[in-house]
Amino acid sequence: MQLAKLRARLKMFMLPIAMLCGWLFHEPVEAVQFLSPYMIFTMLLITFCRVDIKEFRISALTWKVVGFQLICCVVSYFVIAPFNPVLAQGSMLCFLCPTATAAPVITAMLGGSILTLVAISVLSNLLAAAVAPLMFTVAVGETGVNIDFLATFGTVMAKVGPMIVGPMALALLLRAVAPKVHRVIHDNQSISFYLWSVVLIIVVGRVTTFALAEPADCLPQMLLLALASGVICAIQFIVGRRLGRRHGDPVAGAQGLGQKNTLLAVWMALTFLDPISSIAPAAYIIWQNSFNSLQIWLKARRDSLNS
Repeated sequence: MQLAKLRARLKMFMLPIAMLCGWLFHEPVEAVQFLSPYMIFTMLLITFCRVDIKEFRISALTWKVVGFQLICCVVSYFVIAPFNPVLAQGSMLCFLCPTATAAPVITAMLGGSILTLVAISVLSNLLAAAVAPLMFTVAVGETGVNIDFLATFGTVMAKVGPMIVGPMALALLLRAVAPKVHRVIHDNQSISFYLWSVVLIIVVGRVTTFALAEPADCLPQMLLLALASGVICAIQFIVGRRLGRRHGDPVAGAQGLGQKNTLLAVWMALTFLDPISSIAPAAYIIWQNSFNSLQIWLKARRDSLNS
């Protein structure tokens, strides 16, 4: 009983501890950052072993979440660009960025529908891959840089596709050919949470290293980008929860719209846009995981009071 209480209490504070460790030990973290994709793949495999693919469908909630993502991406860029092009690029990325591949893990912990979240993730990644080349062409058009649509689409999908399809396919294969192994994974879902905590240490460490490497005269712009990403993060979580509540799944709505694959967005900014704009999605990592930490803490607290 005492061990279970200790584990529950540790779970409440695990994500803030992970972010603090990433900040404090950002230099040694660089040496193990290559492990992140493998850990995310494993997390998703564990989570997808809970999924019954027969129940998979694209619902009205999925279309509303992705529609909001598209509209805000376009509007935010064209409204802000005349005043601050870099801020416009950063804001656009925070909206355009697809649902995080690890979002099903947090959704499962908070009691939301994994299948709904997976549907949102698949569609939002397709949207990002299709719209990003168009928006990037507009954003860098004045510089004379040419962006090949098909090449960019293929590059984006090559980065996010295997991380979504691979774990799902392996989970289905295990269900069919190794049901005992599938059952063991199915019954040990808590492992994915601890893996995510390790990934978070690596992610925060990389963001810290990146921010510290920027020149001092970029600090005002960086602070503005970080503040804007915090506002956008709050908007997306709130709107996603409200959309989800209308369809009976506020958790999937909030995580589908609010939890983003920000590492992909950082890469897109560094590859196609003004590099300073990458501070917005980099800061978003901190904002969204702070919010996730609060949600997990509140749920664990409710569970402990009800037990």
